[in-house]
Amino acid sequence: MIPERYASTIYAIVRIVFGFLFLVHGLQKLFGMFDGTVVPLGSLLGVAAMVELIGGILIIVGLFTRLAAFIASGQMAAAYFIAHLPQAFWPVQNNGESAVLFCFAFLYLAVRGAGSLSIDGLRSKT
Repeated sequence: MIPERYASTIYAIVRIVFGFLFLVHGLQKLFGMFDGTVVPLGSLLGVAAMVELIGGILIIVGLFTRLAAFIASGQMAAAYFIAHLPQAFWPVQNNGESAVLFCFAFLYLAVRGAGSLSIDGLRSKT
């Protein structure tokens, strides 16, 4: 069992990892990195890519975390209902597990805030 004294550090690591994974999805769509396909900026996927890129960076560094995570959570909910649910009901069948996980992880971040190791945390101390 992990001692309670590490809780804030573990939470910061979780925030950073989820932010990084979200950022990578944006990099795939915007720049074709990591075997991705470049999408037009004016398209729905282009807007999603910008949210992923900017939101991922903000979540990683912990700046405007509540707002960025709330927007990211909403985007992932929309992605699930628009792209995954029409294919099948269950996430395991429609490849929507990552959208659901991102949605609820970001919703938790939006409620809890950035925590330690964040710019928001530094700003609140001044």
